[in-house]
Amino acid sequence: MLELRSITAGYDRRTPAVQNASLTLAPGEAVGLLGPSGCGKSTLAKVAALLHRPDAGTLTLDGTPVRHWRHRAPRALRTAFGVVFQQPRLSADPRLTLTDLIAEPLRATGRRAEAPDRVAELASTVGLTPDLLTRRPHEVSDGQLQRACLARALVLRPRWLICDEMTAMLDASTTAALVAVVEAYRTETGAALLAVGHDRTLLDRWCDRTVHWDTVAAPGAPTAKASQRNFPHPPGG
Repeated sequence: MLELRSITAGYDRRTPAVQNASLTLAPGEAVGLLGPSGCGKSTLAKVAALLHRPDAGTLTLDGTPVRHWRHRAPRALRTAFGVVFQQPRLSADPRLTLTDLIAEPLRATGRRAEAPDRVAELASTVGLTPDLLTRRPHEVSDGQLQRACLARALVLRPRWLICDEMTAMLDASTTAALVAVVEAYRTETGAALLAVGHDRTLLDRWCDRTVHWDTVAAPGAPTAKASQRNFPHPPGG
């Protein structure tokens, strides 16, 4: 279980982006976090993924409070999360080929020998042809680059997936393809998903439940109201 309780976080203590926000995510569950742009949901997602330390509140993972974030967190916790951000060009090193981009987490964790097979496997899974793997970010489209970023998020076989507006910049066919990849991975591994976005239709179809930011960040709210999934398959599935 991933639990965030009374989280306050931001980039300036005088004006926090998130105040008193609470959210839970059970193993294997898909939760959509719905809210308008600028409300703070991406900051909360970064806290959940151990990428941003909160100013107040607690994050509990499998019953154990998390005490360290980013590189100070134990490797076993850091590598339990896979994250896909909204803007792939801001989250990809422009110097790397797509092969190196996907393999980056393996090399950073001392598993370089696994890279060739794992990259080939994931490239096929996300729909990247071999010729694209030799290109750098500026040589591919946003959709192709986001496919590589999703492959990078899956390369360490995470237990928890955080998709922060993953499809916001993509066309309908690419959106459907990437959602299908995520769902296939979750079916295979039992991974949980936190999908952040502002498209209620997409989140309701994709996730087991959708929670609105107003209920997540409401002062003193113990739980968030949810709309249940209305469709059995992701868009295009």
